Amino acid sequence: IAMAIGKFVHIGVDLVLLTTAMAGIRRATGLKFKAESVSDSKDVQGYIESYLNIGEKALDIASVQMSNSPNYFTRK
Repeated sequence: IAMAIGKFVHIGVDLVLLTTAMAGIRRATGLKFKAESVSDSKDVQGYIESYLNIGEKALDIASVQMSNSPNYFTRK
């Protein structure tokens, strides 16, 4: 059971890292993932948008934490 929980946590962290990277790409380039390309279902599109919003929130949190650490990070 502990091994299964560990794998579940590992996959969850990987998914958050992936969506955070996608959020960074969106902010840097303006390119956005089209949820419509995956499914015509509005429910599935809503789940995809919710998933992508997790990355946006994670990127916002990381930005705030970095700006609160001026000894390690500076603005260009």
